[in-house]
Order: sequence, then C-alpha cells, then structure tokens
Amino acid sequence: MDKEEFKNIFNEYAKEINVELNDNKIDKFYKYMNLLLEWNEKINLTAITDYKEIILKHFIDSLTIEKYIKKNSYLVDIGTGAGFPGIPLKIFREDINMVLLDSLNKRINFLNEVCNFLNLENVYAVHSRVEEFAKNKKYREKFDVVTSRAVANLSTLSEYMLPLTKIGGLCICMKGKDVNEELDNAKNAICVLGGTLKGKDEFFINNGDISRCIVLLEKEKSTPAKFPRKAGMPSKEPLN
Repeated sequence: MDKEEFKNIFNEYAKEINVELNDNKIDKFYKYMNLLLEWNEKINLTAITDYKEIILKHFIDSLTIEKYIKKNSYLVDIGTGAGFPGIPLKIFREDINMVLLDSLNKRINFLNEVCNFLNLENVYAVHSRVEEFAKNKKYREKFDVVTSRAVANLSTLSEYMLPLTKIGGLCICMKGKDVNEELDNAKNAICVLGGTLKGKDEFFINNGDISRCIVLLEKEKSTPAKFPRKAGMPSKEPLN
C-alpha cells in the first residue's frame, strides 16, 4: 500500500470517530505500520497483517479512547504488546507522557525501535510483569491514566491497573461487547482495590461491523499494599 492510499483510508476511518490528523501524523502511522509488518516476520507481534485491518483494528481502535485522556496526562499502557493503544495515542497526542509496559523483552526492543524511528518523545518502554512494576514506589499510584487492551477479565485487570492509578486517576479498559457479566463479577474487586465504576461507553466502528465497549474505572482511595498479589495470582485466582 502506498502512502497516498494509506492516507485516504486512514482519514476515511478516522472520520467515524471524529479524529483529524495532519500529514505528519499520518506519515508516522504509515512508518509504524511498515515497521510492524517488517518485525512481524521475525517475531510474533500481530496476527493482523492486512493493511486496512491494521489501520482499523489497531490504529483507529486505539484512538477511540483519546477523548477520555486529559491534556498532559501521565499514562501507562499495560500489556502493550506491539504498542496498542499506547503508540497510536502518543503519535496523535504529543502532550501525553507515557510508559509502555510489557513482559516480553523482544516486544520492548520493537517498541524502542518504533519510538526512535518516529522521534517520539517522553515515552518509555519498560520490560516487566505488571505485578512487579506496580510494587515499585517509582510507579505505584503515580499515573493519571492506565490503559489496557485485550489483556484480561475485569477482575484481573482491576488488580493490575488500580495499584498504578493515582487517586482521582482513570483506568481505561478496552473491551469487546457483552461486558455486563464481567462487570458484575468484578464489582467487589474494584471496590477492594480502591476504585469505582465511572462509566461504560458502548459503540460501533466501521459502519457497525465492529462492536466496542470502554469501561472506565475511577480511583477513589489508595489500594491496599498487598495488591497486586505475586506474579500469576491475579490471573489464576481473580478477586471475587
């Protein structure tokens, strides 16, 4: 796909979510896509390799949460993988200060390459499990915004995200449709960890073909020191 075709397709999809990008930002997304596909031949970064699908399901999908993020926020994207939603947000919103967190070092190497190649500033890729990262005083309860996309169920996510969120901060959980059962199962965990449900935003993209639900958790009080539990426990035994 040449750059002009990429630009036209990107802008067409972006209109659906009321986002406008200048040519410089479009160029960075184009370079990001090509790097993603190049590295994907060496390491497993994404199962999505069709150009239009990358634009829609990775880039546009990531940008759907931009509207919830206040100016100059300090954000951590946990389990970022190939950089979603973090890097698309950073390309679009240069004001965000960002940490990209992943447990696989080969992904961190890719993310560093992307950030260097695109000249993205104030974004740092960190190799760590979230359970260990959240125990670090440098990061615990320091973030205005914590994001995650397709990482875990809401009970487990709450234990990952809320310890990193400062009081008054926001967790943005990117989910598919039908999250009501997950929400019911996670109510107690969210409360125990110091959070509360702020809202749920359900919508469609690509003219209704793709269903999305954004769950917003607000941090009301400090998370007890024992959370998150040791590595693996939040996923094996989610809080009830």
